[in-house]
Amino acid sequence: METAAPRSPAESYEQYFVPAMFTPWATALLGHAAPRPSERVLDVACGTGAVARQAAPLVGAQGQVAGLDMSPAMLDVARGLPPPAGAAITWHEGNAMTLPFPDAAFDIVLCQHGLQFVPDRAAAVREMRRVLGPGGRALVIVLQAIERHPVFRALMEATARHLALPLASVTLPFSLGDAESLRTLFAGAGFAAVEVVPETITARFGDADRFVPLAVTSAAAALPAFAQLAAPARVSMLDAVRRELEPTLAAYREGDTIAFPMRAHVAIARA
Repeated sequence: METAAPRSPAESYEQYFVPAMFTPWATALLGHAAPRPSERVLDVACGTGAVARQAAPLVGAQGQVAGLDMSPAMLDVARGLPPPAGAAITWHEGNAMTLPFPDAAFDIVLCQHGLQFVPDRAAAVREMRRVLGPGGRALVIVLQAIERHPVFRALMEATARHLALPLASVTLPFSLGDAESLRTLFAGAGFAAVEVVPETITARFGDADRFVPLAVTSAAAALPAFAQLAAPARVSMLDAVRRELEPTLAAYREGDTIAFPMRAHVAIARA
């Protein structure tokens, strides 16, 4: 059956980016977390729920899984997807810096590629510690530095240049790439033990012609300089970035797929 065309950015995220990179990252994160039957799991900054959906069968029907995100659109998509086996997932709209849960409510707190977007990262990590029960664990995965990602570096450099912006304004997804800074965040929140380990996946983006426009739009959507562009100027910019990236992407093309390594750090912190 042909997949329906997405009608919103959240649907584009689920249909294009989740299979390409967020499902493999969720698998890697849960491999480190190793949830056990009956455990209580919180997925912070859950997006459309890639981590929560994989966690539900692992904790089973006697376990609990909650997903929290500040985007109603992402949560609407999450709620509309077929429920997985195992624990029923509850979806909550809320802020990572003030989690709407009581103390010691969970055994595991997970966050996939979300912490770098939180304005007060230290507050978010303190909240993770607060909602963990004795012996609980928090696991957070964040991308390594933009320099470790040649495709995204070329993409972000072209985007920043066309918007006349500094590179740092479009590289927020890669802004927590230093392992020691990540370790310090969790140690400062009172965790008893913190380990930071590297992780790598191969991201595979189907329909290669969609990669540049979707990736640029996703990265730049929150920037006033991009949002203020009239539709023709936006189309022209996306086309210019696509042409500039063709030599870089050629090295990673596999038919109609673009595949390249992505590197992250996983913080494993124990309460």
